[in-house]
Order: sequence, then C-alpha cells, then structure tokens
Amino acid sequence: MLNSGRLRLLSLLETLGTVRAVAETLHLSASTVSQQLAVLETETRCQLLERTGRKVRLTPAGLLLARRGREILDQMAEAEAELHALNDEPIGTVRLGAFQSAIYALAVPAATRLATSHPRLRLELIELEPHESGPALRSGEADVIVTTTDYVGLSWGADLEIIPLGTDPIVLVLPRDHPLTGRTTVNLAACAEETWACDRPQSYMADLTVRLCREAGFEPRVACRFSNYLMVLRHVESGRSITLLPALAITPDHAVTTRELSTPVHRNVTIAVRRGTTQRAAVNAVVTALRDHPEIPALAAPKQRPGRLG
Repeated sequence: MLNSGRLRLLSLLETLGTVRAVAETLHLSASTVSQQLAVLETETRCQLLERTGRKVRLTPAGLLLARRGREILDQMAEAEAELHALNDEPIGTVRLGAFQSAIYALAVPAATRLATSHPRLRLELIELEPHESGPALRSGEADVIVTTTDYVGLSWGADLEIIPLGTDPIVLVLPRDHPLTGRTTVNLAACAEETWACDRPQSYMADLTVRLCREAGFEPRVACRFSNYLMVLRHVESGRSITLLPALAITPDHAVTTRELSTPVHRNVTIAVRRGTTQRAAVNAVVTALRDHPEIPALAAPKQRPGRLG
C-alpha cells in the first residue's frame, strides 16, 4: 500500500530537484528523506531514482508516480474534508500563498472574513512572489495562490485552474518633491539619470523594471535592493531613489507620489489552484472570500485596457 507521506517526498523531489531541498522544506534530515524514498522503491517494487554520485534524478517510473502522487494527495485531502464536513462546512487548513502587495490588500481581509463565516477553517498565509508561488502550488506547499499570469517563468498548464481577480497598474513612485511630480504621466526615458530602488534580482518586479528601462533606452542605476516593499518605499521617501511598483503596494500612509506611465503597463492579478481542488469546501471558501473583496481602486481597472502587460 502506498504511503501518503512518502508520496509527498517524491512529488517534492520532482519539483525541487534535490534531496537536500526536500529535507530543508520539510525540516528533515537528508538521510531521512533518502531512507523514506528507498522504502517507497521497495513498496512499489520499482526503481524510482537513478543515483549518480551524490545526485539523484527520477526515472520514468519515478516521474509517473510523482505526478500521480500529487493527484492522489489532493484526492485524499478532498475525501478527508468530505468526511469531516458532511454538512458542507469548510473545515481544516488551507495554505494561501500571495505576493507582497496582495497580503494586506486581499489575503488578510479574506482571512478576517473567513474567521467569522467559517470558524473551523484555518487559513495559513505564506508570502510567495510570482516566481515562487507556481512551484509551491504544484508541489502542494500551497493550496491557493494569488499571483500574476504575466510571469513568463511559469507555464500555466491544464493542471492549474485560473480565476481572474483584476488588473493592477504598474506606477512610477517618486519622492513628493521630485520634479517629475509636475507631470500627469511620465515617459520612462525621462528617468535615465535617476537612481533606482529595486526588488531582489530575478524577482518579478526586478525583471520588469530592468525590461521597461531598457525598452526606454537606458540601464537603471540601482542604489539598493530590498525584498520588502516597505523598505523600498522608505528609501524613495528619503529622496534617494525612485522605483516602479504595483499600485496595490502603495497605501496613503507612504509619503510618496505616484504617476502613471505614458505607455500604461499593468499586471493581471489572478487566483490559481490545482485543478479539481475547488471541489474541497475549504479551498472553495477561500477562493470565494478572495473574489468577494470590497472595491480596491488598484484592481478596479477594466480587464482589457491599452498598454503592455507587466
């Protein structure tokens, strides 16, 4: 009989690539993970891994079982939820991953509403940027994600269900006394000599900033890189830099000024789940709470608008 814990290890190995990464994710030792995978090979009577020195890779049988294993684990979670909630009451833990600017704009308000409407549902919030959330959803580390389908580093296959939330404009963020605040919209070419604050290298916003600046004819001169938008905004407030951020990230308590770009840029904000998991009452309740949000100006733009995708 297949063991769900060992199936999860194999599925994570396909997603993360190394035994060490699986061990770190689950807070286990690498030797424990290796031992459990060896037991799984014995149970299935199949060679699931090929070992080359210290590295391992999945055999065709291993790949098949890893992918089917994710489906089995999701079906088990659905069955458990149904047994515990024959009256359709959402119950259990749902892991919601969301990028920074969606945490307080969407995820926390949804969690607050769910605490009142479904007190037996436990929502676990995880900050995951677009380049992190897709793999986490596929591996089972997250059950629901708020992300953007404009991130080119992830394939949006038939295994995922996409639920649109709205479009979020990308805005230029300036110190309040900056000369460019006198303009209604700003062409990025006017920022060629500016100093920039940016997100981490290879993150969605860092890559987007570099791409848009290069399209405007210059390489951004980066003064600092922070993984937290609050720190980016504080640096801009100090008058030492400018930045590009999603409008969702800007709140009235920041002493900055925002300007739209002369050629509008936006990102499509979406919910994503593994296909079929919305049949679970708990996952469906979280998706519903995210969609049923009060009006958010940054997401109020039409779904189709002129301009480039962020």
